[in-house]
Amino acid sequence: MVEKVITLENVSLIDFLGPDNQNIRQLAAAFPGSKIISRGNEIKIQGQTAVIQRINDILSSLIEHYHEYGQVTDKTVAQYVGASDEEMQDARLASSPDVILFGAKGGVIKAKTANQQRLVDAVNKNDLVFALGPAGTGKTYISVALAVRALKNKEVKKIIISRPVVEAGESLGFLPGDMKEKVDPYLRPIYDALEDMLPPEKFKFYLENKTIEIAPLAYMRGRTLNHAFVLLDEAQNTTPSQLKMFLTRMGPNAKVMVNGDRSQVDLPTKIKSGLFQALDILQDVPGIAFVEMSAEDVVRHRLVKQIVLAYDKHDADQQRAQAERPVRPARYYQPGQRPSDQADDRPADELPVNHEQS
Repeated sequence: MVEKVITLENVSLIDFLGPDNQNIRQLAAAFPGSKIISRGNEIKIQGQTAVIQRINDILSSLIEHYHEYGQVTDKTVAQYVGASDEEMQDARLASSPDVILFGAKGGVIKAKTANQQRLVDAVNKNDLVFALGPAGTGKTYISVALAVRALKNKEVKKIIISRPVVEAGESLGFLPGDMKEKVDPYLRPIYDALEDMLPPEKFKFYLENKTIEIAPLAYMRGRTLNHAFVLLDEAQNTTPSQLKMFLTRMGPNAKVMVNGDRSQVDLPTKIKSGLFQALDILQDVPGIAFVEMSAEDVVRHRLVKQIVLAYDKHDADQQRAQAERPVRPARYYQPGQRPSDQADDRPADELPVNHEQS
Protein backbone atom coordinates (compact mmCIF):
# COMPACT_ATOMS: atom_id res chain seq x y z
CA MET A 1 0.00 0.00 0.00
CA VAL A 2 1.30 3.43 -1.01
CA GLU A 3 0.73 6.68 0.86
CA LYS A 4 0.58 10.27 -0.39
CA VAL A 5 0.00 13.50 1.56
CA ILE A 6 -1.51 16.62 -0.04
CA THR A 7 -1.18 19.94 1.79
CA LEU A 8 -3.91 22.52 1.21
CA GLU A 9 -2.55 26.06 0.95
CA ASN A 10 -4.58 29.28 0.81
CA VAL A 11 -7.78 27.25 1.11
CA SER A 12 -10.75 27.74 3.46
CA LEU A 13 -11.15 24.23 4.88
CA ILE A 14 -14.90 24.51 5.46
CA ASP A 15 -15.48 25.71 1.88
CA PHE A 16 -13.22 23.04 0.39
CA LEU A 17 -13.92 20.01 2.61
CA GLY A 18 -17.61 20.80 3.17
CA PRO A 19 -19.58 20.57 6.43
CA ASP A 20 -18.28 17.70 8.55
CA ASN A 21 -15.79 16.84 5.78
CA GLN A 22 -18.63 15.60 3.58
CA ASN A 23 -16.70 16.23 0.33
CA ILE A 24 -13.79 14.06 1.44
CA ARG A 25 -16.12 11.33 2.72
CA GLN A 26 -17.92 11.38 -0.63
CA LEU A 27 -14.60 11.05 -2.46
CA ALA A 28 -13.52 8.17 -0.17
CA ALA A 29 -16.81 6.36 -0.83
CA ALA A 30 -16.08 6.40 -4.57
CA PHE A 31 -12.80 4.48 -3.93
CA PRO A 32 -13.67 1.84 -1.30
CA GLY A 33 -10.29 0.08 -1.63
CA SER A 34 -8.40 3.13 -0.39
CA LYS A 35 -8.28 5.42 2.63
CA ILE A 36 -8.62 9.21 2.53
CA ILE A 37 -8.01 10.95 5.84
CA SER A 38 -8.32 14.72 6.40
CA ARG A 39 -6.46 16.29 9.32
CA GLY A 40 -6.14 20.05 9.47
CA ASN A 41 -4.89 21.28 6.11
CA GLU A 42 -3.46 17.87 5.13
CA ILE A 43 -5.19 15.09 3.20
CA LYS A 44 -3.58 11.66 3.46
CA ILE A 45 -4.33 9.06 0.76
CA GLN A 46 -3.50 5.36 1.14
CA GLY A 47 -4.03 2.68 -1.50
CA GLN A 48 -2.70 1.19 -4.72
CA THR A 49 -0.52 3.41 -6.92
CA ALA A 50 -3.02 3.71 -9.80
CA VAL A 51 -5.88 4.57 -7.44
CA ILE A 52 -3.80 7.13 -5.56
CA GLN A 53 -2.90 8.79 -8.88
CA ARG A 54 -6.60 9.00 -9.81
CA ILE A 55 -7.56 10.46 -6.42
CA ASN A 56 -4.66 12.90 -6.62
CA ASP A 57 -5.87 14.07 -10.08
CA ILE A 58 -9.39 14.59 -8.74
CA LEU A 59 -8.14 16.54 -5.71
CA SER A 60 -5.94 18.68 -7.97
CA SER A 61 -9.00 19.45 -10.10
CA LEU A 62 -11.05 20.28 -7.02
CA ILE A 63 -8.32 22.64 -5.77
CA GLU A 64 -8.29 24.39 -9.18
CA HIS A 65 -12.09 24.61 -9.02
CA TYR A 66 -11.96 26.08 -5.51
CA HIS A 67 -9.45 28.78 -6.50
CA GLU A 68 -11.69 29.71 -9.44
CA TYR A 69 -15.10 29.64 -7.71
CA GLY A 70 -14.30 29.84 -3.97
CA GLN A 71 -16.24 26.72 -2.98
CA VAL A 72 -16.52 22.96 -3.58
CA THR A 73 -19.92 21.26 -3.25
CA ASP A 74 -21.03 17.62 -3.29
CA LYS A 75 -22.17 18.14 -6.90
CA THR A 76 -18.67 19.34 -7.82
CA VAL A 77 -17.13 16.20 -6.27
CA ALA A 78 -19.60 13.95 -8.13
CA GLN A 79 -18.82 15.73 -11.41
CA TYR A 80 -15.07 15.11 -11.13
CA VAL A 81 -15.39 11.57 -9.74
CA GLY A 82 -17.60 10.56 -12.68
CA ALA A 83 -15.55 12.32 -15.37
CA SER A 84 -13.06 10.55 -17.63
CA ASP A 85 -9.43 11.71 -17.55
CA GLU A 86 -9.89 13.81 -20.72
CA GLU A 87 -13.20 15.31 -19.54
CA MET A 88 -11.62 16.23 -16.22
CA GLN A 89 -8.67 17.86 -17.96
CA ASP A 90 -11.01 19.81 -20.27
CA ALA A 91 -12.96 21.06 -17.25
CA ARG A 92 -9.77 22.15 -15.52
CA LEU A 93 -8.56 23.93 -18.64
CA ALA A 94 -11.88 25.72 -19.03
CA SER A 95 -11.67 27.01 -15.45
CA SER A 96 -7.99 28.01 -15.82
CA PRO A 97 -7.58 29.97 -19.06
CA ASP A 98 -3.92 30.77 -18.34
CA VAL A 99 -3.04 27.06 -18.23
CA ILE A 100 -1.64 25.72 -21.51
CA LEU A 101 -1.82 22.07 -20.58
CA PHE A 102 -1.86 19.57 -17.74
CA GLY A 103 1.14 17.26 -17.91
CA ALA A 104 1.17 13.46 -17.94
CA LYS A 105 1.36 13.44 -14.12
CA GLY A 106 -1.21 16.17 -13.60
CA GLY A 107 1.23 19.07 -13.26
CA VAL A 108 0.23 22.49 -14.55
CA ILE A 109 2.08 23.76 -17.63
CA LYS A 110 1.69 27.50 -18.16
CA ALA A 111 3.69 30.61 -18.91
CA LYS A 112 5.91 31.57 -15.97
CA THR A 113 7.21 34.93 -17.20
CA ALA A 114 5.78 37.90 -19.08
CA ASN A 115 7.72 37.04 -22.25
CA GLN A 116 6.59 33.42 -22.12
CA GLN A 117 3.01 34.72 -22.00
CA ARG A 118 3.82 37.00 -24.94
CA LEU A 119 4.96 33.90 -26.82
CA VAL A 120 1.70 32.07 -26.02
CA ASP A 121 -0.35 35.08 -27.14
CA ALA A 122 1.70 35.45 -30.34
CA VAL A 123 1.10 31.80 -31.29
CA ASN A 124 -2.62 32.20 -30.63
CA LYS A 125 -2.80 35.17 -33.02
CA ASN A 126 -0.26 34.32 -35.76
CA ASP A 127 0.49 31.37 -38.03
CA LEU A 128 4.27 31.92 -38.01
CA VAL A 129 6.17 32.91 -34.86
CA PHE A 130 9.91 33.33 -34.25
CA ALA A 131 10.99 32.88 -30.61
CA LEU A 132 14.51 34.09 -29.70
CA GLY A 133 16.21 33.75 -26.37
CA PRO A 134 19.09 32.22 -24.39
CA ALA A 135 19.18 28.73 -22.92
CA GLY A 136 16.69 27.98 -20.16
CA THR A 137 13.99 30.48 -21.15
CA GLY A 138 11.45 27.72 -21.91
CA LYS A 139 11.23 28.27 -25.68
CA THR A 140 11.18 24.58 -26.55
CA TYR A 141 9.03 23.48 -23.60
CA ILE A 142 6.33 26.12 -24.13
CA SER A 143 6.34 25.46 -27.88
CA VAL A 144 5.87 21.72 -27.43
CA ALA A 145 3.08 22.34 -24.89
CA LEU A 146 1.28 24.60 -27.39
CA ALA A 147 1.65 21.91 -30.06
CA VAL A 148 0.21 19.20 -27.80
CA ARG A 149 -2.67 21.48 -26.81
CA ALA A 150 -3.48 22.17 -30.47
CA LEU A 151 -3.51 18.43 -31.17
CA LYS A 152 -5.74 17.64 -28.18
CA ASN A 153 -8.14 20.42 -29.17
CA LYS A 154 -8.25 19.00 -32.72
CA GLU A 155 -6.99 22.30 -34.13
CA VAL A 156 -4.37 20.31 -36.06
CA LYS A 157 -4.11 16.70 -37.19
CA LYS A 158 -0.44 16.17 -36.42
CA ILE A 159 2.67 17.61 -34.78
CA ILE A 160 5.95 17.84 -36.68
CA ILE A 161 9.07 18.80 -34.74
CA SER A 162 12.47 19.20 -36.34
CA ARG A 163 16.03 20.23 -35.52
CA PRO A 164 19.13 20.67 -37.67
CA VAL A 165 21.59 17.89 -36.89
CA VAL A 166 24.66 19.93 -35.96
CA GLU A 167 27.27 18.91 -33.39
CA ALA A 168 27.62 21.38 -30.51
CA GLY A 169 31.28 22.29 -30.80
CA GLU A 170 32.62 18.74 -30.80
CA SER A 171 33.13 15.96 -33.32
CA LEU A 172 31.19 12.86 -32.37
CA GLY A 173 32.57 10.79 -35.24
CA PHE A 174 30.75 7.70 -36.51
CA LEU A 175 27.54 6.86 -34.66
CA PRO A 176 26.35 3.23 -34.81
CA GLY A 177 22.79 2.09 -35.57
CA ASP A 178 20.08 2.97 -38.07
CA MET A 179 19.05 6.53 -38.99
CA LYS A 180 16.68 6.89 -36.03
CA GLU A 181 19.37 5.78 -33.58
CA LYS A 182 21.86 8.20 -35.15
CA VAL A 183 19.67 11.31 -34.89
CA ASP A 184 17.71 10.59 -31.67
CA PRO A 185 20.46 12.02 -29.40
CA TYR A 186 20.09 15.39 -31.17
CA LEU A 187 16.30 15.29 -30.67
CA ARG A 188 16.36 14.11 -27.05
CA PRO A 189 15.17 17.46 -25.57
CA ILE A 190 12.01 17.18 -27.69
CA TYR A 191 11.31 13.65 -26.45
CA ASP A 192 11.85 14.78 -22.85
CA ALA A 193 9.26 17.56 -23.20
CA LEU A 194 6.69 15.29 -24.88
CA GLU A 195 7.15 12.59 -22.22
CA ASP A 196 6.28 15.23 -19.58
CA MET A 197 3.03 16.07 -21.38
CA LEU A 198 1.66 12.76 -22.65
CA PRO A 199 1.05 9.38 -20.99
CA PRO A 200 3.61 6.80 -22.21
CA GLU A 201 1.04 4.65 -24.08
CA LYS A 202 -0.48 7.62 -25.89
CA PHE A 203 2.94 9.06 -26.79
CA LYS A 204 4.00 5.69 -28.21
CA PHE A 205 0.75 5.44 -30.18
CA TYR A 206 1.17 8.94 -31.63
CA LEU A 207 4.74 8.14 -32.72
CA GLU A 208 3.76 4.83 -34.31
CA ASN A 209 0.91 6.26 -36.39
CA LYS A 210 2.89 9.41 -37.30
CA THR A 211 0.52 11.77 -35.46
CA ILE A 212 3.69 13.08 -33.84
CA GLU A 213 6.73 13.15 -36.08
CA ILE A 214 10.19 14.09 -34.84
CA ALA A 215 12.75 14.30 -37.61
CA PRO A 216 15.97 16.02 -38.73
CA LEU A 217 15.53 19.18 -40.81
CA ALA A 218 16.80 17.47 -43.99
CA TYR A 219 13.65 15.28 -43.95
CA MET A 220 11.45 18.34 -44.55
CA ARG A 221 12.64 18.93 -48.13
CA GLY A 222 9.95 18.47 -50.78
CA ARG A 223 7.06 18.20 -48.31
CA THR A 224 3.95 20.34 -47.85
CA LEU A 225 2.95 20.44 -44.18
CA ASN A 226 -0.87 20.67 -43.99
CA HIS A 227 -3.11 20.80 -40.90
CA ALA A 228 -0.05 20.53 -38.66
CA PHE A 229 1.68 22.29 -35.80
CA VAL A 230 5.28 22.53 -37.00
CA LEU A 231 8.20 23.44 -34.74
CA LEU A 232 11.78 24.07 -35.83
CA ASP A 233 14.06 24.12 -32.80
CA GLU A 234 17.70 25.35 -32.63
CA ALA A 235 17.12 27.35 -35.83
CA GLN A 236 20.33 29.34 -35.29
CA ASN A 237 22.11 26.25 -36.64
CA THR A 238 20.37 26.35 -40.03
CA THR A 239 21.95 27.75 -43.17
CA PRO A 240 20.01 30.39 -45.15
CA SER A 241 18.96 27.82 -47.78
CA GLN A 242 17.83 25.33 -45.12
CA LEU A 243 15.65 27.84 -43.30
CA LYS A 244 14.11 29.11 -46.54
CA MET A 245 13.35 25.51 -47.48
CA PHE A 246 11.68 24.91 -44.10
CA LEU A 247 9.57 28.08 -44.14
CA THR A 248 8.28 27.34 -47.64
CA ARG A 249 6.96 23.91 -46.49
CA MET A 250 4.07 25.69 -44.73
CA GLY A 251 0.71 24.41 -46.02
CA PRO A 252 -2.97 25.27 -45.40
CA ASN A 253 -4.10 25.40 -41.75
CA ALA A 254 -0.54 25.06 -40.48
CA LYS A 255 0.91 26.72 -37.41
CA VAL A 256 4.70 27.16 -37.51
CA MET A 257 7.16 28.10 -34.76
CA VAL A 258 10.88 28.79 -35.23
CA ASN A 259 13.02 28.85 -32.08
CA GLY A 260 16.63 29.96 -31.78
CA ASP A 261 19.37 31.26 -29.53
CA ARG A 262 21.65 34.02 -30.85
CA SER A 263 24.45 33.01 -28.46
CA GLN A 264 24.73 29.30 -29.34
CA VAL A 265 25.54 29.01 -33.04
CA ASP A 266 27.32 25.73 -33.78
CA LEU A 267 27.78 26.25 -37.52
CA PRO A 268 31.32 26.44 -38.99
CA THR A 269 32.75 29.95 -38.66
CA LYS A 270 32.39 30.96 -42.32
CA ILE A 271 28.74 29.84 -42.66
CA LYS A 272 26.07 32.47 -41.93
CA SER A 273 23.11 31.50 -39.76
CA GLY A 274 19.86 31.29 -41.71
CA LEU A 275 17.97 32.48 -38.64
CA PHE A 276 19.78 35.82 -38.49
CA GLN A 277 19.20 36.39 -42.19
CA ALA A 278 15.49 35.51 -41.87
CA LEU A 279 15.05 37.99 -39.01
CA ASP A 280 16.27 40.79 -41.29
CA ILE A 281 14.32 39.71 -44.36
CA LEU A 282 10.96 38.91 -42.70
CA GLN A 283 10.85 41.65 -40.06
CA ASP A 284 8.13 43.66 -41.83
CA VAL A 285 6.05 40.81 -43.27
CA PRO A 286 2.45 40.96 -41.93
CA GLY A 287 1.24 37.88 -40.07
CA ILE A 288 4.66 36.96 -38.66
CA ALA A 289 5.37 37.58 -34.97
CA PHE A 290 8.76 37.88 -33.24
CA VAL A 291 9.18 37.31 -29.49
CA GLU A 292 12.53 38.08 -27.88
CA MET A 293 13.36 36.57 -24.49
CA SER A 294 16.19 37.51 -22.15
CA ALA A 295 18.07 36.22 -19.10
CA GLU A 296 15.15 37.46 -16.98
CA ASP A 297 13.01 34.66 -18.48
CA VAL A 298 15.36 31.82 -17.49
CA VAL A 299 13.33 29.24 -15.55
CA ARG A 300 16.00 26.58 -14.99
CA HIS A 301 18.35 26.51 -11.99
CA ARG A 302 18.97 30.01 -10.59
CA LEU A 303 22.64 29.77 -11.66
CA VAL A 304 21.66 29.47 -15.34
CA LYS A 305 20.45 33.08 -15.30
CA GLN A 306 23.75 34.23 -13.78
CA ILE A 307 25.72 32.19 -16.33
CA VAL A 308 23.78 33.74 -19.24
CA LEU A 309 24.32 37.26 -17.85
CA ALA A 310 28.05 36.61 -17.32
CA TYR A 311 28.49 35.39 -20.91
CA ASP A 312 26.48 38.35 -22.25
CA LYS A 313 28.77 40.75 -20.35
CA HIS A 314 31.87 38.94 -21.66
CA ASP A 315 30.60 39.17 -25.26
CA ALA A 316 29.76 42.87 -24.84
CA ASP A 317 33.23 43.59 -23.41
CA GLN A 318 34.87 41.81 -26.35
CA GLN A 319 32.79 43.73 -28.88
CA ARG A 320 33.66 47.02 -27.17
CA ALA A 321 37.38 46.16 -27.14
CA GLN A 322 37.18 45.25 -30.84
CA ALA A 323 35.51 48.57 -31.66
CA GLU A 324 38.14 50.55 -29.73
CA ARG A 325 41.11 48.79 -31.36
CA PRO A 326 42.92 51.20 -33.75
CA VAL A 327 42.56 50.37 -37.43
CA ARG A 328 45.79 50.48 -39.53
CA PRO A 329 45.33 52.55 -42.70
CA ALA A 330 45.05 50.54 -45.90
CA ARG A 331 47.97 50.64 -48.34
CA TYR A 332 47.30 51.10 -52.02
CA TYR A 333 49.61 49.88 -54.80
CA GLN A 334 49.91 50.77 -58.46
CA PRO A 335 48.40 48.26 -60.91
CA GLY A 336 50.89 45.49 -61.67
CA GLN A 337 53.15 46.53 -58.83
CA ARG A 338 54.02 44.19 -55.98
CA PRO A 339 53.95 45.48 -52.41
CA SER A 340 57.72 45.09 -52.23
CA ASP A 341 58.12 47.40 -55.28
CA GLN A 342 56.23 50.24 -53.64
CA ALA A 343 58.26 52.96 -51.94
CA ASP A 344 58.19 52.53 -48.18
CA ASP A 345 56.56 55.62 -46.64
CA ARG A 346 57.64 54.90 -43.10
CA PRO A 347 59.92 57.42 -41.32
CA ALA A 348 63.64 56.86 -41.88
CA ASP A 349 64.25 55.74 -38.34
CA GLU A 350 61.67 52.91 -38.83
CA LEU A 351 63.14 51.61 -42.13
CA PRO A 352 64.82 48.17 -42.02
CA VAL A 353 68.61 48.25 -41.90
CA ASN A 354 70.73 46.14 -44.23
CA HIS A 355 73.83 45.51 -42.14
CA GLU A 356 75.69 43.91 -45.03
CA GLN A 357 75.96 47.32 -46.77
CA SER A 358 77.25 49.18 -43.74
